[in-house]
Amino acid sequence: MERVYVLWGLRTPIVTKNNKFKYIPAEKLGAFVVQGIMNKIGRGLLPDGVIAGNAVGTGGNIARLMCLTAGLPEEVPAFTVDMQCASGAAAIAMGYAQIASGNGDMYICGGMESSSLQPMRIYNENDERFGRVSGGDGHYMTAQFSPGELAENAMLLGADKTMATEKVTKEELDFWTLRSHRLAAECANKGLLKDQIIPVEGISKDDGIRYRMSQRLLDRLPKLLGGDSLLTAGNSCLINDGAAFVVLVSESWLKEHPEFTPKAEILGTCTAGGNPVESPRGAMLTADKLLARQRLSYEDVDAIEFNEAFAVIDVLFQRQHPDLIERYNMLGGALAYGHPYGASGGIIMIHLLKALEIVGGDLGLMSVAGAGGMGQSILVRRL
Repeated sequence: MERVYVLWGLRTPIVTKNNKFKYIPAEKLGAFVVQGIMNKIGRGLLPDGVIAGNAVGTGGNIARLMCLTAGLPEEVPAFTVDMQCASGAAAIAMGYAQIASGNGDMYICGGMESSSLQPMRIYNENDERFGRVSGGDGHYMTAQFSPGELAENAMLLGADKTMATEKVTKEELDFWTLRSHRLAAECANKGLLKDQIIPVEGISKDDGIRYRMSQRLLDRLPKLLGGDSLLTAGNSCLINDGAAFVVLVSESWLKEHPEFTPKAEILGTCTAGGNPVESPRGAMLTADKLLARQRLSYEDVDAIEFNEAFAVIDVLFQRQHPDLIERYNMLGGALAYGHPYGASGGIIMIHLLKALEIVGGDLGLMSVAGAGGMGQSILVRRL
């Protein structure tokens, strides 16, 4: 089996919905990154394929459209992955499997998302869901993730249910929101990710980070679901636009191209399914399974990146591993940066590699929970 390496990755700035990227389709956001990658590698070295995650786009094979938009030759194949929030991570895992099995030596993997341009859809009038969705006219924006659940805010309901089941407190949630913004602000002020961010139409900075996030502000935020719910815009991620991709290569490819030095080796991946109505649990679930498969513990890992779609994901980690908080989301997480669904797996991989570099660590673990109770995790070793 071929060993698989991560050369490096690039991403766009992460921009809030209906802001500076509101007129740029997902395929064009992705094309900016793919073009940047090809310029860095050299146009003479073509990938054997491109795998891109996308969750709320226009449908079809948007990865192929992205590659053609980026000017890649038509002989370069591409396909799209939809595992919702875990799509980008799943794309990287699929690229790893392709190379490990000998089906190519170089893949560009990650994802792109334009939440700003998410289309309104409509069920066919013969579909029994036509009259059941909100409004009764068949229109919807959020796909159905589990049987019997058609709510547009299904992800919020899942997070709320997880929080209620675990009896999570506001103090626990606020800790993680404040930490995420503080660390992300420190990262931005030091320019730690400047070499990984490719400007798009003159925009080069993530716009979701609150440099003066405070307890007072969190206390003033209204509840998203009302009642006894603790969900607010502070402990739930922003909705965003962006794209992020990494370059995966085989050991054979590296021997043929010694001018390139990889950042890390992928040691394994894991895809797991869990409770579809408590989807935030998917991050820990799949990470647990991957570490068990590798006969490792969290204590063996030097840097850990979970996608912070909701602060409850952080709370679940903290309760299980209170002594490892300093290794977790060291550059801040999606509560600060935001969550452009299909792109988040690529973003987290890029951040994980940077975190490992900063601390001089060996092993790195990333994990993303996805709608429907899914999860995708990846384990790497820094080189």
